[in-house]
Amino acid sequence: MTSESGAEAALASFITALEARDSSPNTRRSYKTSVGAYLAWLGARGIDWATPARADLRAYLAELGVGRARSTVAQRVAALRAFYRHARRTGLSPGDPWSSLATPRLPRRLPRVLEIEQVERLLSAVEVDLAGAGGDTFAESIALRDSALVETVYAAGLRIGELAAAAVADLDLNRGEIRVMGKGRKERIGLLGRPARLALERYLADGRPTLRARHGAGPEPPELFLNHRGHALGVRGLRFRLERLRRLAGLPVGVSPHTLRHSFATHLLAGGADLRVVQELLGHESLATTQVYTHVSPGRLRSAYEAAHPRAGRGSPGPSARPPVSVPGDLPA
Repeated sequence: MTSESGAEAALASFITALEARDSSPNTRRSYKTSVGAYLAWLGARGIDWATPARADLRAYLAELGVGRARSTVAQRVAALRAFYRHARRTGLSPGDPWSSLATPRLPRRLPRVLEIEQVERLLSAVEVDLAGAGGDTFAESIALRDSALVETVYAAGLRIGELAAAAVADLDLNRGEIRVMGKGRKERIGLLGRPARLALERYLADGRPTLRARHGAGPEPPELFLNHRGHALGVRGLRFRLERLRRLAGLPVGVSPHTLRHSFATHLLAGGADLRVVQELLGHESLATTQVYTHVSPGRLRSAYEAAHPRAGRGSPGPSARPPVSVPGDLPA
């Protein structure tokens, strides 16, 4: 078997293993693209994919970093490491050449979070749409759907893919629950507060039937949220609708559907929820992933600072305004 055909067989075996682990189509597509580009790069230079030299990997890493974000490079390298781990386990490669290569660490960034008032503005933008429908049944159905989807994603902290895939059968409004399939095909229950339940009730009673009727004959789509043609509202459609509402609400550029998930977690923790409860609601495998939400918002930091620090007031206090210094006990200075 030539090196080229061996690389193709190894890649095919890797993708088959991902399918067997029930990895998502997006993950399989991303990994196939990343590994395929790498194998093609090696093949064009006559390098054996199973035993590339350290210098070869460094050269590829340098080329990979040109014009790409660090996060993209990190994702590509993660795919290559997973590929070689599989090749080593199945005897297709003598080892994992990437395991000993250090790659740049990603900077840890705090997630963008909306204030509660900003979430209210987003929901108010939907109500403006509803009020402006003027008796137009179709426009009202779209507004009811948008209200339900914003309330649902914020109430349950769903990922955009989970929201798109949610089915009517997954919903239990009496219990205030929605069943979703998360990463790694792991099922979990999202909780729905009263506003979300009311918004969903209105959408299911007066909005979804109108959208469903536009689908025409045929079986009813199982998905909870439908588009203007009566078909399932996919991830792209959800992003488009939420971006439109962001603009109407005057929220900052960069606010995304995932921002509502970040806000859900941050607001829960700020309200006193236990970290492990939030971990379970988010569907995180590791508690360390959830801990990124334990940051304190800048507003709360400033309020606490101004309330507690003796020299936090505006301007410079005069000598008479200086607070008395108290030394505990009789400790010498």
